[in-house]
Amino acid sequence: MAPTTASVLLLGESGTGKELLARAVHNLSNRREQPFIKVNCGAIPRELIESELFGHKKGSFTGAIADKLGKVQLADGGTLFLDEIGELPLDMQPKLLRFLQEGELEMIGDPKTTKVDVRVIAATNRDLKEEVDKKRFREDLFFRLNVFPIQVPPLRERVDDIPVLIQHFVDRFSAKYHKEIQFISDSVMRKLKDYAWPGNVRELENLMERAVILSNSETLRIPEFETPGDNLDKTRSLNQHNGGLSLDEAQRAHILKALEQCQWKINGEQGAAKLLQLKPSTLRDRMKKLDIQRPA
Repeated sequence: MAPTTASVLLLGESGTGKELLARAVHNLSNRREQPFIKVNCGAIPRELIESELFGHKKGSFTGAIADKLGKVQLADGGTLFLDEIGELPLDMQPKLLRFLQEGELEMIGDPKTTKVDVRVIAATNRDLKEEVDKKRFREDLFFRLNVFPIQVPPLRERVDDIPVLIQHFVDRFSAKYHKEIQFISDSVMRKLKDYAWPGNVRELENLMERAVILSNSETLRIPEFETPGDNLDKTRSLNQHNGGLSLDEAQRAHILKALEQCQWKINGEQGAAKLLQLKPSTLRDRMKKLDIQRPA
C-alpha cells in the first residue's frame, strides 16, 4: 500500500497516532524525499479554508495583498495529509472532490487550472458512513477517500506497544530536558499496561513528558501510577521493555550492517545509501547523529 499512490483513510479515536501513521506511510513511499504537508480541516476558519487549500491571487478578495500558494500545490510531488477530514465544510467538499478526481486545482481569482501530483491521506475520528447517511458528508467524496481504509486501534487494544512508546517518549523528553533516565519500576510498568488510556497515545505522551520533568534520578517517577513501596520494587532498564534496543540503537545497528555489507561504500549502485533507500547526504547526516565512524 505505502509505495502506491492510492488514497488512504485513517479511522480511529482521537489521539491514537493517526498523524504518525500518515508520516510512516509517506516515509515508506516513493515520495519520501518530497513534501509532507498537513492540513487540519477542523482548525481553519470556514471562510479561509478554500484559500488555505487551493491558494489565491493578489486582489481576489479583501486582504489578499499577495499571491499565495495553497497547501495542495505545496504538496505537489509529495503527500497531503488532511487531518479531521470529517470537519470539512459541506460546501468545500465538491472542490476537494474535483481535485481528487482530476488532479487539478483553481486558485481563488485565477481562471486557469493547475495540474498537481499529490497523494492524499485523510484521517478522522468520526464515523464517515454515518455522516454520509446524515447528509453531512458527500458519499462520492467518501468513496474517493476510502480507497485504502486503515482502522487505527486505540492504545488499550495495543498493550504490547506501550513499553515501546514509553521508551520512545522517555528518550525524546530526556534529551529535551537534559535527564539521564534509564530505569522503570516493574510494578509501575504493569499499571501503565493495565490502564485504559482514554486519551490514547496523546495522553501517554503528555504523561511521559510530565514524568521526565519530575524525575530527578535514573528511575522514571510517575506519581499517578505509584503506590507506597513501589520505590522498593524491582526496576529494570527501559530498553529491556523494548527488546533491549532503543530506537536510535536499532537504527545504528541497521545502518552499520548495511555499511559493512557494502564495505563502507556510501554512494553509487553498490553503496549503502542505495541499499537503505536513502539519499547519500541523508545517510551521512544519520551517521553523524548516531556517531557511526568507519573503523581505522
